[in-house]
Amino acid sequence: MGLKWTDTLDIAIELDETYPDVDPRYVNFVDLSNWVKSLPDFEDDPGKTGERILEAIQMAWIEERE
Repeated sequence: MGLKWTDTLDIAIELDETYPDVDPRYVNFVDLSNWVKSLPDFEDDPGKTGERILEAIQMAWIEERE
């Protein structure tokens, strides 16, 4: 089963493993969206995202990093 936009914690874990040298506090939403869509397990509609979802993913990534 692939990742959906709402799988914020799972996406955050994947991003943390894929981009270990990136500080998630400084990632803009365009890059974040592109990185999520490029994850191998991502299977949701690429156009079904928005600022709220991206912010939730970013916050989960920050928390995962801490």
